Amino acid sequence: MDIFTNLGLGLAVALSLKNVGLCFLGCLIGTLIGVLPGVGPIATITMLLPITFGIDPVGALIMLAGIYYGAQYGGSTTAILVNIPGEATAVVTTLDGHQMAKQGRAGVALGIAAIGSFIAGCFATIVIAALAAPLTAMALLFGPADYFSLMVLGLMFAVVLARGSVVKAIGVILVGILMSTVGTDLESGEERLTFGWTEISDGLDVAVIAMGMFGFAEILRNLETTQARDVVHAAIGKLLPQREDFRQSAKPIARGTIIGSVLGLLPGNGAVLGPFASYTVEKKLAKDPSRFGRGAIEGVAGPESANNAGAQTAFIPLLTLGIPPNAVMALMVGAMTIHGIVPGPQIMTKQPHLFWGMIASMWIGNLMLLIINLPLIGLWVRLLKVPYRLLFPAIVLLCCIGIYSVNNSPIEVVMTAGFGLFGYALYKFGLEPAPLLLGFVLGRLMEEKLRQALVISRGSFITFVERPLSATLLVITLLLLVIAVLPAISKSRDQVFKEAD
Repeated sequence: MDIFTNLGLGLAVALSLKNVGLCFLGCLIGTLIGVLPGVGPIATITMLLPITFGIDPVGALIMLAGIYYGAQYGGSTTAILVNIPGEATAVVTTLDGHQMAKQGRAGVALGIAAIGSFIAGCFATIVIAALAAPLTAMALLFGPADYFSLMVLGLMFAVVLARGSVVKAIGVILVGILMSTVGTDLESGEERLTFGWTEISDGLDVAVIAMGMFGFAEILRNLETTQARDVVHAAIGKLLPQREDFRQSAKPIARGTIIGSVLGLLPGNGAVLGPFASYTVEKKLAKDPSRFGRGAIEGVAGPESANNAGAQTAFIPLLTLGIPPNAVMALMVGAMTIHGIVPGPQIMTKQPHLFWGMIASMWIGNLMLLIINLPLIGLWVRLLKVPYRLLFPAIVLLCCIGIYSVNNSPIEVVMTAGFGLFGYALYKFGLEPAPLLLGFVLGRLMEEKLRQALVISRGSFITFVERPLSATLLVITLLLLVIAVLPAISKSRDQVFKEAD
């Protein structure tokens, strides 16, 4: 009964007029950035962080969460109508979704994508509510050594699920951890890696890194290659799928929801791999696999359900353990810190209205996305026709305004541009920026827990293997590393990410 009581509390918080309005705003902005190329949820959340300063923490997090899972909806619109995925998670949707659109069934593809995402989002919200209490209770048993080992395991998952070689992924994460040590040591008061530059004596700002590596760098990538927008000119048709469409899509939606919910928990690219895994499963289970890639509705229903479920279950490690599983959640840690909230198990016990209000808002948000997406298809199609030469300068201007308004510092705008070039260089060398941001955010937490564990053990590193939970987590980490370098696994990883490109 506690879960229903808690959800009742959450609905009371989420259904306030202000929070409903912020949820709608987040979902609308999320859909917009999912539709438009050149800027993703990370850069958008960074831009909007200054706006949240004047909003209470609950409303701010509800809006930022809406942007994240709203982008999953919007990404499918461009994938189906233009054959360009607005988000990485919508890559698989292009395979069959755009073919359906060419066959005059764009409306059915958009309709089943929205319905599948809605069902998956609602189920994922139930999963969050069900797992929240036991995971929070378990997290309260963790000591500093256990937390440190858990974060090491989380970073290893990010390595396994990152594209490219394992060595490169580890290197990128270590660079992120190294960047987290820049600034003044809170215990000794000594400056570290600042090279006498007072502007970074307080450390690097997560917003600067995120905006540069995911905002500016993404624009540079898009300018490098001219994308041909194959906008479907045929009539969109009826948005409501027929009975036969529902019959073909029911099981793929159910399977995609479960696959996405599970993979969304994994750090790194877990949520991105959900749609790929769903598509592979549906193709293998199909009586006629040759239909896939030619407009099979199952190829839209399953992956779209998986990507929305994964986007929402990604909140579970963040809200219960205080550990972000991906780059967007890492930025949410920054947003929480700005509002004086410490991510972790104490949120549920000390701030239940925030915890359950945010969960309940996801139900409301999923319903809003269903209402926003389907009637406004015509508007999204018009926006897709905006020339890139007008779109990209506007995005750069908004990024600069957003990063300047965080601390009113022009130096930070220049630093953001520098990180943009750095992020673009990583891309050119076949490296991913997301693990770096994850390493940067977790690096600060890891250092804190490492010091606490060593203080308790009087400087003995044996404490990390003496504690059963910590030792178990480290053994799993080692096993993951061994598995990741096995030739068969490496080949499978390369195959998946080759398809993503």
